[in-house]
Parts: sequence; structure tokens; C-alpha cells
Amino acid sequence: MEQFKTIINSNTPVLVDFFATWCGPCKMMAPILEQVKSQLGENIRILKIDVDKNPALAQQFQIRSVPTLKIFQNGQVKWTGNGVVQADQLAAVIQSVTRLQAT
Repeated sequence: MEQFKTIINSNTPVLVDFFATWCGPCKMMAPILEQVKSQLGENIRILKIDVDKNPALAQQFQIRSVPTLKIFQNGQVKWTGNGVVQADQLAAVIQSVTRLQAT
């Protein structure tokens, strides 16, 4: 939990994917997240949180469905989305809310 707080308090934007191993749409997000990471490179950190293994975090951030994506920067939630989000759309949202440029 402390490590999670340290990560999301970073100046580097963090995309957190709250997922479950049994969730079909969550599995669809894995290659999308890889694509986003390749587009944005070191400008973004992507963190996957299994809600079944981390119920306290899921409760703290009011995760009601999976996948839920949240973008944090300096400890603040900049954006929240639910369901499968396409790579180009997700990269555009990240760049918009964090003022990042693609690499």
C-alpha cells in the first residue's frame, strides 16, 4: 500500500489498470496497454492492480467494475474510465490530462 502511494504521488503520470484475472475485457486491455506504453515510452508508468488480490485498494478507489482505468499524477486522480478503451483514444486522454507528448 505504501509503495502504491509512493508511485502515484510521482510527477510522472501513472495509468493504473484495476483488473481481475477472470475478466474477459481485462484480458483485452493487456495488448492495448502495451501499445500505449510503446507510444508514450518513459513519459508514463503503467501499473496493473488485481482487485481480487488488493481488495483494500479497490475499495479505497471505489472500483465497482473491471477494467477500471485511472490516471494519477502527483497523487491526484486526473481521469477515470471503465471498460475497454482503444490505444489511440487512451493515449490521447493521457496526453490531454497530463500535458504529455508522444515519444
